[in-house]
Amino acid sequence: MGKKALTKEQINRIVSLRQKGHSLPELKRKLPFGYGTIFKYIGGVEILPEFKDFWLDKRRASVYRMKKEQERARKDANRTIKTLSKRERIIIATCLYWAEGSKGDFSLSNTDPVLIRVYVKCLETLGVDKRRLTINLRIFEDINKEKACEFWSKTVGIPRSRVSYVVMLGGKKKGKLEYGMCRVRVTKGAYHHKLIDSFKDIISEKV
Repeated sequence: MGKKALTKEQINRIVSLRQKGHSLPELKRKLPFGYGTIFKYIGGVEILPEFKDFWLDKRRASVYRMKKEQERARKDANRTIKTLSKRERIIIATCLYWAEGSKGDFSLSNTDPVLIRVYVKCLETLGVDKRRLTINLRIFEDINKEKACEFWSKTVGIPRSRVSYVVMLGGKKKGKLEYGMCRVRVTKGAYHHKLIDSFKDIISEKV
């Protein structure tokens, strides 16, 4: 059976509270509905003028708290991770490949350039020479092919000539990453592929 529809009175209650400047978390605490249901009915609801200052003050306080929490988290992270050892970089490469790598050949695909860059750096620590790396791309038809090739070749740190091929996808990127998806492949990487698999096994046994 589907979910029971909200009554007009319940919907009006959600809208009324929103008009008075209540945030989504506050509405969730006050009402017996899930976030998705509440969000559905507050979209486009304007805060009443007499509650606008109250709402803006809460937003500013919320932004301030978020900023302070971010600063605290950054300090704690810096204290925890001062440097990365060779062993730790190898573990990072292994875990990234475990999560995002291909099961067939020694390749990894992702849309996040930071993830790709970190993975490649950690592969170098593992002993993989960048000269053995090639990349291919999957991009939507409204993405500039040459700009995408240039972007990913610089991200990986290899010449543009080592972009093996580009797959053009129909449709628009619609907010997706501007340069599409990059697949990094290690050529002649049979040994290091086996090494990564062995690290995966050891990690799974030790955890």
